[in-house]
Amino acid sequence: MSISRRTARSVRILGVASASAALTLGLAGNALACNISEFSAVAKCDGTKGVISVTDKDPSGVKATVSVFLQSNNADAKLVGEQVVEGTREGVTIDFSEDWKPNATYRIHVKAGNQVDEDIKPNLVTPSEACESPETSTPPATPSPSEEPSSPSEPSEAPGSSEPSEPAESASSPAASTGDNNPSPAGESNLAETGSSSNTGAIVGIAAALVAAGAGVMFALRRRGASNNR
Repeated sequence: MSISRRTARSVRILGVASASAALTLGLAGNALACNISEFSAVAKCDGTKGVISVTDKDPSGVKATVSVFLQSNNADAKLVGEQVVEGTREGVTIDFSEDWKPNATYRIHVKAGNQVDEDIKPNLVTPSEACESPETSTPPATPSPSEEPSSPSEPSEAPGSSEPSEPAESASSPAASTGDNNPSPAGESNLAETGSSSNTGAIVGIAAALVAAGAGVMFALRRRGASNNR
C-alpha cells in the first residue's frame, strides 16, 4: 500500500510539532530545576555577633539542605551548622551564628534532591576586620584625683587644725590665776607697788655713795674740831 504525498506531509508536520513541544518542555524543565548558581553566601555582623548568611533564589522551591564548614589547611575543621531552605524567585536567606575571625575560610555545601549536591564556589572568605565587641570599646577617661573639683562642703583645713584653741587657753588660765592669789614677799610687793624695775640697783648705788660722802664730811668736821681744841 503506497502512502500518498498528502499523508506523508501530514506526518512530517506532526513530527516537527512533537519535537518542538518536547524541546520546549525540556527547556522549561531546565529553567525550573534547582541550580547551585542560585545559592550565594556572605559573612557579616549582626550588631556585635558574627553571622554567615546563605540566600536561595530557586524559583522551583526545591528543599535544599545547606551545610557550613570552617576550613583549616584546606580541610573541614568543624561543622558550623545545617539548615533546610526552600527558595523563591525573590530569594530566601538563612543565617548561621558564627563568631568568625578575620580572613577565615568557610565551605558551604548544598544538597537539593537529585538536582544539586555540590559546594558554592568559590569558598567564602570573611572580611579583614572582625565584628566589634563591647569589651573592645574604649571606656570614658576618668579624671585624676588632682583634676577632680573639690566639694564646697569639704573643709579647706585638715581635721586636726579645725579644732578651736580655746580649751588650751582655758587650761592655762587657772595656773596664772593661782599665781596671782599666792602672797608674795614684801620686797617684791613693794617693788611692784612702786613700779621698780631694773633701775633699782643704780638708785641703791647712788644712795650708798651719798651716805659714804656724808660720813666723810662728818669725819672731816670732827677732826677739824679736835685740832682747834688743842
